[in-house]
Amino acid sequence: MRAFGAFRRVVAVVGAITLASAMVACGSNQDKSAAGGEDLGLMTAGTLRIGTLTDAPPNVYVKDGKFTGFDNDLITAVAAKLNLKPEFVGTDFSALLSQVNGGQFDLGSSSITVTEARKKTVAFSNGYDFGYLGLNTTKNSGITSFDQLTGKRVVVVQGTVQDDYATQKNLNPVRVPNYNAALGQLKAGTADAWVSPAEIGEKMAKEQGGGTVILAAKELSDAPMAFAVAKSNDKLREAVNKALDEVIADGTWTKLVEQYYPGRAVPANFKPGSGSVKFTAPKA
Repeated sequence: MRAFGAFRRVVAVVGAITLASAMVACGSNQDKSAAGGEDLGLMTAGTLRIGTLTDAPPNVYVKDGKFTGFDNDLITAVAAKLNLKPEFVGTDFSALLSQVNGGQFDLGSSSITVTEARKKTVAFSNGYDFGYLGLNTTKNSGITSFDQLTGKRVVVVQGTVQDDYATQKNLNPVRVPNYNAALGQLKAGTADAWVSPAEIGEKMAKEQGGGTVILAAKELSDAPMAFAVAKSNDKLREAVNKALDEVIADGTWTKLVEQYYPGRAVPANFKPGSGSVKFTAPKA
């Protein structure tokens, strides 16, 4: 009888250990599923690693040691819908798309205009913003329109749609790695004009232009801006699109537009996200 009693105790202990192990394993799987880590093909479960820029306000920049701006605050809200922790890493725009597709980042956030050429490198989320080409110059340059740039020394950030524009117009642009370098060329007098993303160019002219740099003109781009993901990761792209619609529907998108682009009107033909959810038009 004593032997039988001992056997029952051993069975009970083994059963308890087995049950506890099963509960831990189940909880672990639930945690991973809730975080979306393995399901979304992320570099680290539960974390969305985002490549971005540090010097392009109001879109993407660092303030008080924190990555912020319209694009980065928007992807932070998207990540929250997916129960993911955003992790931002600064890089140069010229390298960003190849880094996303090469697996260094899960996603790229930097007011990236969707083009057919870029689709060969990465996939894109639904569009979340529109933009303008900007013409930055100095007060005394005499340049007031894009058609005056022929024969001028024009600076652009390498790999941007502004680079594409200047190249297509045969302007033989000077290419620099970031926006601070472009602005620096204008301030130093080593460039006559900078073809910029207008919102970035206008804000930097006011805040860092030293009183001499201005935004002389701008024209609407016909392509939307979107987040970049690796071409191989359809699951992440689809999840981001769904969450993007959610932050548009709950008013976050409108709030951020009003915060970072006060008074900016939204073109009548532009609808953020999938275009299937209602949103409140920002106050113009």
